[in-house]
Amino acid sequence: MASRTLSFSSLASAFAPFPACSRPRHPPLRLLGLHLSSGHLLRASTLSTAAAPAPDADADADPYEGVDTVEHLLAPKPTSPVGVRMGRLMKMQRRADADGPAAGRGRWFPYLDAFRGAGGVEVTSQEVVDVLEPYILEPRRDRIRRAVQSRSYAVCLVVEGLTDFGNVSAAFRSADALGVQSVHVISCEDNKRYRDNRHVSMGAEKWLDIELWSSPAECFDALKKRGYRIACTSLGSDSVSVYDMDWSHPTAIVVGNETMGISDVALKLSDMHCSVPMKGMVDSFNVSVAAGILMHHAVYDRVSRLGQNGDLTPEENRILLAEFYLRHRESTATVIHEYAKRKANNLVAKL
Repeated sequence: MASRTLSFSSLASAFAPFPACSRPRHPPLRLLGLHLSSGHLLRASTLSTAAAPAPDADADADPYEGVDTVEHLLAPKPTSPVGVRMGRLMKMQRRADADGPAAGRGRWFPYLDAFRGAGGVEVTSQEVVDVLEPYILEPRRDRIRRAVQSRSYAVCLVVEGLTDFGNVSAAFRSADALGVQSVHVISCEDNKRYRDNRHVSMGAEKWLDIELWSSPAECFDALKKRGYRIACTSLGSDSVSVYDMDWSHPTAIVVGNETMGISDVALKLSDMHCSVPMKGMVDSFNVSVAAGILMHHAVYDRVSRLGQNGDLTPEENRILLAEFYLRHRESTATVIHEYAKRKANNLVAKL
């Protein structure tokens, strides 16, 4: 069963109380680029990808303008149609789970080279990049390109039933900082409203692929079809030290509830159990700290074995770059939809 792809308003019950039974040294990401005054929308001037006038650099006084906080991501919006909510974050067309490594395709990459524009007209990633580049300031473009070059889907993070909102947003921020692009949330039944932690995640959730699942079985089944082994953190006697694992193999790291840990169901369905060796008097890390340590070591191990963590092919790099450009601001999708309309009109005119 396909997951529910996270939108800016679709996570309603992901981080609820767990049932009893059961960034790097660089400065924070800041939004640079387009300033949209009230009622003003960017529009593609022509079908051509020729450069557009550069925006005013002083228009970016608010570095967090347009960034949905993690609280907004988690807040229930029952009046929003599910289909609308699910389409607001991931922009490029997505590959089906059945079209993953299990089907002989090779390693997993989630996106197709297509954006569905106005009227159903498909726009390629190269077209998206060419059209949107003039609308994004050069420092911002460079920052996005560097981030994309360091991204990888070889390691992903799975969080199950976390109850502390600060831990959730801190885990998101660590994933973004370390180049872990894919994050999965296994939801629980109850709802809980959390305080605003914008300055913990620093808008990291905007740049991640976050998918919401209703159960460990549903999540793990999809991940295995995508070629991942499932590694649950556990203090059991059968746990393997993270320092003895080969992280060049696609791996899904699973962390659990702060009080109860990972559920028995998830432990049973996983491929292996792992732990971070501890030398002190306490026997566990804070869950967001543990997630950060695990992801950091996975990246370090991949760099030592492979020479780098980012492993996207040139085509995948271009597609993810287009995806990031589309996420830059919600108004950028308007530019591409206008481009798609003009593309369709040109095709009709040639008939």
